[in-house]
Amino acid sequence: METLRLRDDHIKLGQALKAAGLVESGVDAKYAVQGGEVKVNGQTETQRGKKLVAGDIVEYKGESIRIE
Repeated sequence: METLRLRDDHIKLGQALKAAGLVESGVDAKYAVQGGEVKVNGQTETQRGKKLVAGDIVEYKGESIRIE
């Protein structure tokens, strides 16, 4: 599981997917999230603007990242 360190108190889901290299662009993140392919803490998430905080776990296409 990869770790993504926060610079602020949160990061948006689409930005996290892009920063972790799970998608190539914001557009790819948008389609992945709206298509129901992304889970946050085990629940399907359809809002790419969802704020992630330390401790959240994001899953996409068999890859996982932990927000710290």
